[in-house]
Amino acid sequence: MRFLCRCYNSVMSFRRTQGLAYCSVAGTRSNSSSSADSDGSARAVPLSYDVFDGTGTETPLVFLHGLFGSKSNFQSIAKALVQRTGRKVLTVDARNHGNSTHTPFMSYEAMTNDLMNLMSQLHIGKCVLIGHSMGGKLAMTSALLQPGLVERLVVVDISPSQTTMHTGFPSYITAMKAVKVDSGIPRSTARKQAEDQLRPFVKELAVRQFLLTNLIEQDGHYTWRVNLDAIIKHLDNIMSFPDFDTSYLGPTLFLGGGNSPYISSEDYPEIQRLFPNSDIQYIPDTSHWIHQDRPMDFINSICTFLQS
Repeated sequence: MRFLCRCYNSVMSFRRTQGLAYCSVAGTRSNSSSSADSDGSARAVPLSYDVFDGTGTETPLVFLHGLFGSKSNFQSIAKALVQRTGRKVLTVDARNHGNSTHTPFMSYEAMTNDLMNLMSQLHIGKCVLIGHSMGGKLAMTSALLQPGLVERLVVVDISPSQTTMHTGFPSYITAMKAVKVDSGIPRSTARKQAEDQLRPFVKELAVRQFLLTNLIEQDGHYTWRVNLDAIIKHLDNIMSFPDFDTSYLGPTLFLGGGNSPYISSEDYPEIQRLFPNSDIQYIPDTSHWIHQDRPMDFINSICTFLQS
């Protein structure tokens, strides 16, 4: 390994944006338990996704967001990569996130099943997986379970290890569940009410704003679009990583934030064991949200990796 430290059950709509062919498909929102089998395993559930069509024929890029994120987190990145590479780019909402299906069960194996089902529906036989945080763990799991599907792998600011010590998500979830917002008020007012209630528990403005992207209006009432009950129930699964005795041999890039603790030297041996053909790079002066802090450096790193 080379260490480089450089500091349908769905609603479909088509449109063109900035010259790009763009398709958005929303999964079916359901709060039933029908997607969970009695033995605790989970069937694949429909996922919401956006497609940004390129003119080239190379392997498509598939973006997987982090916990409490959504496919919209990578919209501008996706558009830029279509322009730079000519490749088709997909951005996907994970189960219990964005517009994807709500289900009481969450694990990386289950989310891999969701992703494999989506790839099969779209007749995508091979892709480049790019995952941030929770999405990075999903991308790693998918590559280890289904290596034939993954031509290359990009893991953004996460490692195949326990991450509880680095995150305040348990307290964030508690704070979000306690938020009460008045009905029938403008969205801007609702957002301010929610932020005022989150502020004592979520000190960082950027994190509050990120969480507030999940506040939506349904039938005149404000609610969270993420499935908080399922996430808190399975948070230990999300913060950990499955055990694997196999390795993914494809080209892999671990891209860390220069100011982030999520990929440390303590993680290198496990990264090397599971992903022996990997590079580890850091983008200087970036936090956990590399793609937001320095988007052009993020895009350049991916393009360089694709060409290597």
